Amino acid sequence: MSERKPYPSDLSDERWALIEPVITAWKAAHPSVSGHQGAYEMREIINAILYQGRTGCQWDFLPHDLPPRSAVYYYFAKWRDDGTDQTIHDLLRWHAREKRGRSADPSLVVLDTQSVHAATGVPSDTTGRDAAKKVPGRKRGLAVDVLGLVVAVAVLAASAHDNAAGIALLDRITAQSDTVRTALVDQGFKNAVVAHGATLGIDVRIVERNPADQGFVPQPKRWVVEQTYGTLALHRRLVRDYEHRPTSSESHVYWAMSDVMARRLTGTSTPSWRGA
Repeated sequence: MSERKPYPSDLSDERWALIEPVITAWKAAHPSVSGHQGAYEMREIINAILYQGRTGCQWDFLPHDLPPRSAVYYYFAKWRDDGTDQTIHDLLRWHAREKRGRSADPSLVVLDTQSVHAATGVPSDTTGRDAAKKVPGRKRGLAVDVLGLVVAVAVLAASAHDNAAGIALLDRITAQSDTVRTALVDQGFKNAVVAHGATLGIDVRIVERNPADQGFVPQPKRWVVEQTYGTLALHRRLVRDYEHRPTSSESHVYWAMSDVMARRLTGTSTPSWRGA
């Protein structure tokens, strides 16, 4: 890596060692037609992606001592479109689960949605207004395991019903694993999700809130998804949706969680933005 003052978001040697084999294999499978090896180190490309995720800056505002926007976005888009970002994420999740003494894939997941404001310039045909939460923008759906690790992501217009997000998440879960048997959801999800889960062999259970509860009361097992949303909020690029493509929003979630899991696996704390 070139000599420069490191940013707090930079990969340590230990974290890079977790990701490097996937990137090396990808590079070997995608040689340049001209034989050119590339002007920028792959570790620096990922450092730039993580920097943007943590700081929320625009592509054109990446620091000059990181690779330029043209190179960073090229690889971000390539890895988004061919699933390399999810491959890295899923390998880290399997590693993190096994480190905790669990099987690689979960048998129970928790589904939930979060509506976030969309930035100016985000195409109107991919956004909408969440009528219940009064939020104009996009709806981010997550499926997480009992450790709060992301199993699937789905980004839709905020006007989409939670059922649409739930159905998309269930389809993505079953497309990548056949181990999930139970999914817990809140009362925002309706019978359509329950019925769709049944066709996939997943028992979708609607966890109802106690009418006597006042304010926010964590619900057993379901609370982990709220914790995950809180963790993602440390990555400023995800506080608002800036992406023209919903798939780019999903990719930023995968990169953020890959950063979180790599830090946990190597015993490195995640820097806080307090005082920034």
